Amino acid sequence: MKIIDSPGKRQTQQERYEKTRTLIYPDSGLASRELAAEVGELIRLRQAKGESVVLGLATGSTPVPFYRELIRLHREEGLGFGNVTTFNLDEYYGLAPDHRESYCQFMRDQLFDHIDIPRENINIPDGTVPLDRVYDSCLAYEAKIEAAGGLDIQILGIGRTGHIGFNEPGSSKDSITRMITLDRVTRKDAAADFLGEQNVPRFAVTMGVGTILKARRLVLMAWGENKAEIVREAVEGEVTDQVSASFLQEHDNATFLIDTAAASRLTRRSYPWLVGSVSWDDAMTRRAVVWLAKKLEKPVLKVIEEEYNETGVGELLTAAGPAYQVNIGVFNQLQHTITGWPGGKPGADDSNRPERAQPHPKRVLIFSPEPHDAFVGMGGTIDRLVEQGHEVRIATQTSGNLRVSDVAAYKFASVVREMAEIIGGQGWEGQLSYANDIIGQLEDKGEFGLDPDRVRKLKGLILRGEARDAARVCGVGDEALRFLDMPFYEAGRYRRFNLTDADVSIMRDLLGDYQPHQIYLTGDVADPSSLQALCFRAFEQALPEDGWLDGCRVWLYRGKEAPLAAHEIDMAVPMSPDQLALKSQSLRKFQSINADELETPERNRETAREYDRLGMAEYEGIEAFQRWRRSK
Repeated sequence: MKIIDSPGKRQTQQERYEKTRTLIYPDSGLASRELAAEVGELIRLRQAKGESVVLGLATGSTPVPFYRELIRLHREEGLGFGNVTTFNLDEYYGLAPDHRESYCQFMRDQLFDHIDIPRENINIPDGTVPLDRVYDSCLAYEAKIEAAGGLDIQILGIGRTGHIGFNEPGSSKDSITRMITLDRVTRKDAAADFLGEQNVPRFAVTMGVGTILKARRLVLMAWGENKAEIVREAVEGEVTDQVSASFLQEHDNATFLIDTAAASRLTRRSYPWLVGSVSWDDAMTRRAVVWLAKKLEKPVLKVIEEEYNETGVGELLTAAGPAYQVNIGVFNQLQHTITGWPGGKPGADDSNRPERAQPHPKRVLIFSPEPHDAFVGMGGTIDRLVEQGHEVRIATQTSGNLRVSDVAAYKFASVVREMAEIIGGQGWEGQLSYANDIIGQLEDKGEFGLDPDRVRKLKGLILRGEARDAARVCGVGDEALRFLDMPFYEAGRYRRFNLTDADVSIMRDLLGDYQPHQIYLTGDVADPSSLQALCFRAFEQALPEDGWLDGCRVWLYRGKEAPLAAHEIDMAVPMSPDQLALKSQSLRKFQSINADELETPERNRETAREYDRLGMAEYEGIEAFQRWRRSK
């Protein structure tokens, strides 16, 4: 199926809620390969005719797999870019082209330095022009696009505010290239790149919505669960300037290219019974009944037959029996997910429990992509597992040093220097030299320079200390922590990571040595370029074909991603008020944690409230897990 040459807006029955052509792929890799192949085909076709191709390009983690495939086509299949002219969507205002977080530098790192495109054919908005010349610079950018013949294909991503480019809520359909104030959500999402939200530029120069819509073809890419809700709004919602991506509904040749995680909130995926017949297995029945109960704001057991028929779920009763019988079945399913024994309850009948009673105690291995992730996702459950006698190990896969501010490193080095100066004497020369070296390197690199290896190491050690403090709060001793410091992280930075064989080998060795009965991890639905997704991929690649894995269960928790919905939960671990307070205490041990992560206990309360509304017992909070099974 062609991506960039869309056959209009013809739709199947399942797609009838979608107002823009939307293609769903199993993963970003396959989608990116197919898109790159079509772009390459267009480039070669134009080359044969002596014509040029004008591409509009995007930045951020979303297009990275696409750019890597273009590089592969150049290196391995001889695709030349001599006839290609590019125009980037946007640039931060105030950042020099060589600033490590400028989009100019990003494009060099991710694409331009690896292909043979003429440098004079590369165009990126200028974020360094004086304020009184920004307007003229933007008009000149518009004129240059027109002089090049207009954009043949515009590649887009989508932000959590629904922006394309940096067209934040309120951007009009006919807006042109201009300077814009960045939304706070956008700045929060970029905070990790800039070592804190306070360092993220407040302004950017962006192509306008009107400029984007003039492109002959539009392809918007979105990966990961965190993009699912805004994708649904843009594809199925009303056209509105509050979601600039929704304007793609009015373009004659626009395509959303998304993976299964980003597609999860579309009607055909969330509520497939509304767009056609479905197979009513237990999972689909549970999803439909939970949806119906929430829609009616009623407990599961109070939904009546007429309400099934009036809301489009009558087919379920034909397939599975009367409403009361269906309700009881789903009620029991939900009830059986709840357990205060996440490691299994010894001596109990486990036929209706999420986890096996035996063996007890279990060897439990908890993976945390960054040191704080496990405490964000399952801090209360960690405490419960330790309390119930299991052999718990926490493996932090990366050092997390990119999250630690210069202020924290400077503070540590200053204390060491002051101690050396006050105490003085023999034996402190090394500490004094070390502290002065760290302080000097921090001052030399400046606010946005890359951390030297010695500074990154110190920041990682600072975070190790915080992880130990958090683990102690949850009952885990220092001897039960493993710091893997996976090489892909130490050699890269956010949006620029590359998994290596060495990373997989580290995971394989740990798994083989410990041979756990239970594994907890996250990252399965994260943006594929994120470190969480890469850590999950390393886990998948490290698993043995058989052996100890046959006696192990793998549970997925959510960290930065959207919480599991009630119908997705396979194990719900209740928390008392004291346990939720303990979790909050463990999170506060991390100085580098952001406000959203600190608010995780409130998300746990909302999961408990959802269970309560469905007719389950009332709890203070619930940590939710989904069982993972390796694909055959």
